[in-house]
Amino acid sequence: MENIKAVIFDLDGVICSTDEQHYQGWQALADRLGIPFSREVNNRFRGVSRMACMDILEEIGGKHYTDEEKVEYATWKNDYYRELLGEMSPKDLSEEVKSTLDELRARGYLLTIGSSSKNTRYILQRLGLEGYFDAISDGTNIVKSKPDPEVFLKSADFLSMPYENCLVVEDAISGVEAAHAAGMKAAAVGDAAENNVGDYILESFSDLLRLLPGRNNDLNE
Repeated sequence: MENIKAVIFDLDGVICSTDEQHYQGWQALADRLGIPFSREVNNRFRGVSRMACMDILEEIGGKHYTDEEKVEYATWKNDYYRELLGEMSPKDLSEEVKSTLDELRARGYLLTIGSSSKNTRYILQRLGLEGYFDAISDGTNIVKSKPDPEVFLKSADFLSMPYENCLVVEDAISGVEAAHAAGMKAAAVGDAAENNVGDYILESFSDLLRLLPGRNNDLNE
């Protein structure tokens, strides 16, 4: 890991969890459209774009929507979701995550976000992390969702950082695939770790501190 200089974090499922808000939003839309929905189906939505989620809803509902209808429905879901996000606050950021981020910064690493969500900056603001990261690549500046590597490539580009010097922290299988497609190593948490994908399997977020020593080689583990 001596060559790692920047860490790119997925947002949802890594820095924080908005799974419940996403689930409630998609469940509400599925109910509106008369499509059966469950938490298992919701798990297929992890790390993919809104339009890709609409494609999945079409599939499970056996229905077809025009592009205009998909945009309308996805916008309706996002508005509902953002109302739920409005209830988030810094207390929803775990002490483990915040202290680990602070320590990694103290050790000399650049910290960035690589998320497909267009709500990334709003969520960070709600968590009290507005302006904390060195760069943010999200759904507002990409056209392809994971497993396409675009979001991670742009995170590195914003830092003028060679791709091989970046480590991605991901909880979704598609995110690990995107990291590898970008030529980056991936540390897996959550679902990705449970499925044993990734170059490094983390049992907890703070395991990153064991993986990434101080860049000045003056840290006592």
